[in-house]
Amino acid sequence: MTDIYEKRIWLKQYPRNYPIDFEPPPVSALDLFEESASNATQSPAIHYFDNTITYGELNSLANYLATGLSDLGVKKDDRVIIHLQNIPQYLISLYAVWKLGGIAVGLNPMYKEKELEFYCNDSGAKVIITMESCYPQVRGLIGKTGLKSIITTSELDFVSSTHPLPNILKASEKRRITETKDLMDFLDKYRGSYPPRVKVTPNDIGYLIYTSGTTGPPKGAMNTHSNIVFCAHIYRMAANINNTDRVLGVAPFFHVTGSVGHLAVASLLGIPVIAFFRFEAGEVLRLVEKWQASMVVAALTVYVALLEHPDFKKRNISSLTKVISGGAPVPQGFVQRFEQACNIYIHNWYGLTETTSPCIITPLGSKSPIDPDTEALSVGLPIPSSVVKVQDPQTGVVLPQGEVGEIVVKGPMVVPGYWNKPEETKSAIKDGWLLTGDVGKMDEDGWFYIVDRKKDLINVSGYKVWPRDVEDVLYQHPAVKEACVIGVPDAYRGETVKAFVTIRESYKEEVIPEELIEFCRQKMAAYKYPRIVEIVSELAKTLSGKLLKRQLREEEAQKIRN
Repeated sequence: MTDIYEKRIWLKQYPRNYPIDFEPPPVSALDLFEESASNATQSPAIHYFDNTITYGELNSLANYLATGLSDLGVKKDDRVIIHLQNIPQYLISLYAVWKLGGIAVGLNPMYKEKELEFYCNDSGAKVIITMESCYPQVRGLIGKTGLKSIITTSELDFVSSTHPLPNILKASEKRRITETKDLMDFLDKYRGSYPPRVKVTPNDIGYLIYTSGTTGPPKGAMNTHSNIVFCAHIYRMAANINNTDRVLGVAPFFHVTGSVGHLAVASLLGIPVIAFFRFEAGEVLRLVEKWQASMVVAALTVYVALLEHPDFKKRNISSLTKVISGGAPVPQGFVQRFEQACNIYIHNWYGLTETTSPCIITPLGSKSPIDPDTEALSVGLPIPSSVVKVQDPQTGVVLPQGEVGEIVVKGPMVVPGYWNKPEETKSAIKDGWLLTGDVGKMDEDGWFYIVDRKKDLINVSGYKVWPRDVEDVLYQHPAVKEACVIGVPDAYRGETVKAFVTIRESYKEEVIPEELIEFCRQKMAAYKYPRIVEIVSELAKTLSGKLLKRQLREEEAQKIRN
């Protein structure tokens, strides 16, 4: 039989003039940048705090660095690690690597030496470009890995000399490390130079972005230039981005959202990215107002932090008209709260590293429907040129509309596989279909809903409880700032539901766990509502803003062992 998903019933929900299928021009992500550098030479490419770097300046700096990297032996298909925060040097490094036909490996600056050793060996990188403050974690890698050269740089290198130093940088200091190549000195050494011209094709790998995927140790997803260009155009179309927009660079540049939803989109249109080292809500609000940021894609935790900051009502952020969630679906209770506070609607989107960012989107101007059964907000509609299905996670049998199963996707955004891991590639991508590891369903109109991750399922006396169901209810309570739900061992039930909750500072009344438990009990089936609620001051997150459920589970297991 022809399954309902192949009919792409969601197409009837597309906005007028929205393409059913889309084939981008056969160019590389480097071509996007260099075309903007040629056509918009004097246009801002980066607003870094109060300083501006134009496309022409950025292109020249990338040429100088590329020449230097070439002298260090970097050539086509070589991997270069970019171990930086959201600073201009990230963009300089990225485009320099691509000018040599190399592969950029963006890594979290919070990684310690042992973690970095794994990524260096797995990627086979020759060079690492890192923060001066990270050098203690990096210096021991020479000799243990294939690294031959270390280049260091500082978050202070491109700040404006005519403006006060931002508060977030006041503890920073420039520390010249004699054992490394200083990036600014390196740029000066090669000033005025041009690197050897290397042909970069759409099928070449642009990024290795590491992800744990659905299981196992981290794997390098091979995001090709074709993947990146396609998804940059999807962002442009779905969020109606044009050459008057300004991108708020909230997501880490090493993350797929930052690399595509910020950098690739900006280079496609020749528009600026607003960068600020790392996230601090007050500084972000200031820069939104100063530079009139108009487009942002961010995790739920970013929007929570902005809404709760005391400057939220003092700053004019009305320029933000293209606002997207990424990293994890946003509960409808919070979307409503945010819209009531500032008249800005957060558009729910869904994607993975392996889909080079978005694969299901809520088009700009549309509002996601709410699932009547779970009150979950839809993450949107499949993007053009793609198909999304729901299948049985055990048998792979395609499930009917409305049934819950594993989400699988196919289209030009799906990576060809994982770096040097053919078996993992074979188990995750079957005949072009990516098995996402996420559980969800499609309604009768083609809107998709994510229930949760397969691995986060809680088994309560044989009943399935998806943490997101409980979290969505908790977010409806006016006191709840953030919520994270996990299963903890229970001698009687097997597992029981436990919620970790932070409370909004603006909420005046005292809140006790029993109140939140009763709130959920009134709204949920008896087996679903949390039997334990722990109110905490803060929830652990990744640098991209995702809540660390695995860490919470490990901490709870440790309590039991002790």
